[in-house]
Amino acid sequence: MRVLDYLELSSQLHRAGIGTAHDQQVEAIERARDAGADVEVVTSPWPDGDPVEGLTNGLRGRGFLADVDVVHLNLIGPASLALARHAKRTDTPLVLHCHVTSEDFRESFRGSTTIAPALRRYLRWFYSQADLVITPSEYTKRRLEAYPVTAPIRAMSNGIDFGSVADHADYRDEYRERFNLDGVVMFAVGSVFERKGLTDFCEVAERTPYDFAWFGTVDSGPQASPTVRKWTQHPPENVTFSGWVDDKPGAFGAGDVFFFPTKEENQGIVVLEAMACGKPCVLRDIPVFREYFEDGHDCLLCETREEMVEALHRLADDPDLRERLAENARETAAEHSLERVGEELVATYEGLLS
Repeated sequence: MRVLDYLELSSQLHRAGIGTAHDQQVEAIERARDAGADVEVVTSPWPDGDPVEGLTNGLRGRGFLADVDVVHLNLIGPASLALARHAKRTDTPLVLHCHVTSEDFRESFRGSTTIAPALRRYLRWFYSQADLVITPSEYTKRRLEAYPVTAPIRAMSNGIDFGSVADHADYRDEYRERFNLDGVVMFAVGSVFERKGLTDFCEVAERTPYDFAWFGTVDSGPQASPTVRKWTQHPPENVTFSGWVDDKPGAFGAGDVFFFPTKEENQGIVVLEAMACGKPCVLRDIPVFREYFEDGHDCLLCETREEMVEALHRLADDPDLRERLAENARETAAEHSLERVGEELVATYEGLLS
């Protein structure tokens, strides 16, 4: 069985959660193959990954695109649409992976909230073409069913690549010194958007004496929202925005409490990464986190800024609580191994082919 697992704009999205999710899919499938599954994964639609070779093959009557048994697409743009239409024409099983909803598109960049209703209509049509839509959570599955998307939908965790953050502790001193961080550090990781809880992050920081750090890309072009410009150009005295960092483990090594007041997620790979590093987590109480995490067991879930401030104070003052949450968080992250994801993906492909 040969699978095309394709991410449109992969070179531009390697820093984004979609890029991480796609890379983990590929790694999960390769681990399944190493464990004995009869599966091969390719990431380019062109034969041997070469568009020139594809053109040559097409002119010789052998087909422009790679010969695969299943097409698995991760984005919603024109190249993905063309491949989806090709899969339908050639009767090749088509899997569309939902990383984008109109809800999580809001408050991402300038104008995104205005565009979101039109995007919802497009996504309803686009995802309905699939033989199967995969969502990272039951929460996102329910979202799509309400659009309504008419294709079958299955929830499947994005998983966590433990190797990508395994050496986080080795970076701790270097990153804390580089960004002038001291004491119990509250931190977030990922691109800086208002949808990720930027205003809450900064206003909570203003009410506490701790150092806060947000490791991730900050948009500075015309697409940057006024809110992002406001907070990143004039942050509270105890808040640091690092911008992009080359060593992701360094971000997790530098911080002590993962503080992620995001308003909307389809799963939240970054939370699993923090948990894999044994970081106690303070999260906004949103439905998708209730699906995967348990308040007071592997995280603290908060609805208001007041609750967030109180939770951060509790963790800063109580090392035993930090360690208890951290240990349980490691166990939660272990339930999302790429080996398990690979088994589920291969079984899904086989079911479509049969």
